[in-house]
Amino acid sequence: MTEPRFSPLRLLVAAIRPIDPILFGLLAVLLGYAFVLMHSASPERIASLLVNAGVALAAMWLAARVPPQRLLSLALPLYAAGVLLLIAVDLFGETSKGATRWLDIGITRIQPSEIMKIAMPLMLAWYFQQREGHIRLREFLVAGALLAVPVALILVQPDLGTSLLVAAAGFYVIFFAGLSWKLIVPVALVGIVGIGAIVGFGDQLCQPGVDWQVLREYQKHRICTLLDPTQDPLGRGFHIIQSTIAIGSGGVLGKGWTEGTQTHLAFLPERHTDFIFSVLAEEFGLLGALLLLASYLLLLLRGFVIAAQAPSLATRLLAGSITMIFFTYAFVNMGMVSGILPVVGVPLPFISYGGTALVTLCLGVGILMSIQRSRVLAKA
Repeated sequence: MTEPRFSPLRLLVAAIRPIDPILFGLLAVLLGYAFVLMHSASPERIASLLVNAGVALAAMWLAARVPPQRLLSLALPLYAAGVLLLIAVDLFGETSKGATRWLDIGITRIQPSEIMKIAMPLMLAWYFQQREGHIRLREFLVAGALLAVPVALILVQPDLGTSLLVAAAGFYVIFFAGLSWKLIVPVALVGIVGIGAIVGFGDQLCQPGVDWQVLREYQKHRICTLLDPTQDPLGRGFHIIQSTIAIGSGGVLGKGWTEGTQTHLAFLPERHTDFIFSVLAEEFGLLGALLLLASYLLLLLRGFVIAAQAPSLATRLLAGSITMIFFTYAFVNMGMVSGILPVVGVPLPFISYGGTALVTLCLGVGILMSIQRSRVLAKA
């Protein structure tokens, strides 16, 4: 019996088999946006972005090849490892700019909070799968406790942006598992009343010397800056003022690629990371922003289709949660750069510069591809 000869075509087919063409096409469009905008905002980082994109796509491909049930089998050890690393950060982590978020492991530094963006929805999807058919109030309380532990550990670093993303990822799983609106509505009403009180009494609450008790001083300043950035236009309000100027000055068609004045005269801070959407709006205008929104909308629709067709409870919960994470990233980033949400350091998904966030997001895309592939194989 002769061994099959090496075939480049066979190798290519094996390589692309796990890839969902629709998801990959939308991801390619978003990465195209990233390279175009980075060329304008910070051209010296193009090479690094290329490396980051290569690593992220490799992570996506590997995740797409792993069956969902095998991924779910890693949920408990990954969650436990993430929590232990977060505790280690609190005890031994490196402090930079007043925050302790990194852990030095000798050969490199890691940010364990990033692990929880994937570990949290995996853990809760696995947990609800173990109790499928017997999900009651107790199960939701246990899930809430599992979510609260890493969120609290991330909050004390402090890292409000990442804690919100991890909390959102876990909440989406709990919500899709059937959390009753009777429990959601009262919490939402308390939140609305709290926001209304802050807005209504903002002038008094934002006076110097007023202690908000539950929030750190820098978090208080972020909210007060959101309410009125002109109180400190050259300090805390500078970021959001320059960002809104950039967005508004783009008009309908924009000023043209690499022609943005706010960007290239260095008025726009963090233009390659948190505020890259402002670069897009200034140089490509409303039209460019709408095209980006359409790309995100198609990505969300594809994710929800995969979630709706997923073959098991756990994969439905996981796919729905990952899809909503993409929405949360985009909504929070666009909201904070346009002045309707506080600046909390959330990147624009697949576009902002940053290797860790890009790898995490592409891992999410890979998991969606894995779930879609498992459905196709189950039907075959």
